[in-house]
Amino acid sequence: MSAPENIDSLRLQQALASCSQSIANGDFKQSQESISELVHFLDSLSDFISSGTNDEKGAENSAFEVLSEIYHYLISPSLDQAITDALAFELPKAVAKFACVSTRCFENAERIINHFVEVCSPRDMVSILCEAMTSPSDGFSNSFYFTPLLGALAKVFEALKRRPFEQVKASLPVVLKVLEAILSDPEEDEDMDLINKAILIAHSLNTICIKLALISNSVGSETSRWSPIMLQLSHFLHYCGFTYLGLITGHEVGMAVDLISQGDEDDYMRCFSYVKCGAAITVLWRDLSNEASKEDLEAAVKVKVKLCSNQIERWEAVGILKHVYASSNLPWALKRHAIDFLFCIMEAIDSHSHKDLEEPLDYSVYMPSLYAALQAIQKVIVYASDPPLRKKAFDTFKMVLADIPASLRFDILMALIKNSDLSSMIAILLGCVKEEMYKEYPKKVSGQNIDAKEENKAVQSTLSFWTGGVLDCVEFVLKPPKGGPPSLPEFTDAVLSALNLYRFILITESSGKTNYTEVLLKNKLQKVYREWLEPLRSLVSGVSAGDDDGQLAIALNPLEFVLYRCIELVEDNLKHTTT
Repeated sequence: MSAPENIDSLRLQQALASCSQSIANGDFKQSQESISELVHFLDSLSDFISSGTNDEKGAENSAFEVLSEIYHYLISPSLDQAITDALAFELPKAVAKFACVSTRCFENAERIINHFVEVCSPRDMVSILCEAMTSPSDGFSNSFYFTPLLGALAKVFEALKRRPFEQVKASLPVVLKVLEAILSDPEEDEDMDLINKAILIAHSLNTICIKLALISNSVGSETSRWSPIMLQLSHFLHYCGFTYLGLITGHEVGMAVDLISQGDEDDYMRCFSYVKCGAAITVLWRDLSNEASKEDLEAAVKVKVKLCSNQIERWEAVGILKHVYASSNLPWALKRHAIDFLFCIMEAIDSHSHKDLEEPLDYSVYMPSLYAALQAIQKVIVYASDPPLRKKAFDTFKMVLADIPASLRFDILMALIKNSDLSSMIAILLGCVKEEMYKEYPKKVSGQNIDAKEENKAVQSTLSFWTGGVLDCVEFVLKPPKGGPPSLPEFTDAVLSALNLYRFILITESSGKTNYTEVLLKNKLQKVYREWLEPLRSLVSGVSAGDDDGQLAIALNPLEFVLYRCIELVEDNLKHTTT
């Protein structure tokens, strides 16, 4: 042992002796001062090592010897329990800082913390460990510091005898915040021990895998590397009674969260924001893994078949998957698989699945979740760098939309349009409206030789898209709520799509001698001409006139062509309209 190591050892022995003496004498004030001096000594040593000393080997030896001496001091049969209890409040945090020095220092720090767990009050140790994880010192917020603390917490949970439920509820937010902070910036294999300790906590709780989404944040394309852990968690969930169908629909997840979170404030509930995303990822990982057993694969197929045949459970699954699509942290490889998963289900929908719902059902209950899911899929359509993925996401978007009753489909599309600030997305959504109108119109006009007004009145009561509301969609783009004409060239795509939709409505209604949307009313035509088309014509002319190199004029040519065609149609209909 070198001279510095002897000095450190001597200082440690003196500090430990002072703690023992003051506690044995019942001198509370002196005992607190002695423990503070001991912690200060340990902090100074850990700070010195972390600062990057030139003598790394000597520093590591010193740290190892100090931790070894503390451990042997604590396990001495002659040590009074009161001394151990007093040291337990401060030493776990202090020794955890040495875990990053070396492997053997990590093992010694873990031994010391686990010893406190074995001999001290479990209830006290829950608070002590959570406090250590809640307020780590600067420079020690890494996986090496947290790993022995998480492992000890898993052991404590198993040792709780009285009112364990309350202790677990208070600790979960701390655990999740640690996992979120560390796994949001993963350090490859350094985090594997941390995740294994988190799994130990899951096993000790017999509860759900809230941290699945956090683990998946760092997956990237290395699915094979993480598969064993994910499969282990999936098996654990199955052991706890969770099924693939219950996870992907959220039924069992909702019940578990309600059970755990009842009576808690919003700050606590924030920690459960990962639960539904984790449930979806569990099912996706099982479906994605090459290591899944035959039984697991068969179970996954049964889930897909069930979702294809049951509309309500299908909508619930869409509501769970939206958490994957909307996440800004999850890798695109996982989002691609989530799109493939939903596409496969929607493509194979049983045409009789709606017939299972013979009893009256309030569909509106499910609309907020479906609306949010469609918004989330939009993010994949817009931000995915892979064209095939964007196309498949759009196809999935349209199939989910088509699965919604027509009476509610228009309202959802209208809401999506009004809450989008992307010109290209608004153009796509208006295209969906036009497609829906095209499909609906021929079905509703019979052409029978009966009174035209009576036929129109009978048909109009069954229409969802051929209503006056569709003109509100067009007006939203051509005459924005904030006033003035739309911004060009930024909103060229949206404006062109809105003009095409208006032209389609106007031509269809006039040629079909119908007026479901009231587009042919004289006051409506006058309003369109005066408030939509004329201001837009002036704007286009002004933008083109200020275009020095002619590039903008070329870009606006398609829009200008459709604009002037709409003006011609409005003028022509005004000549033949009397009401």
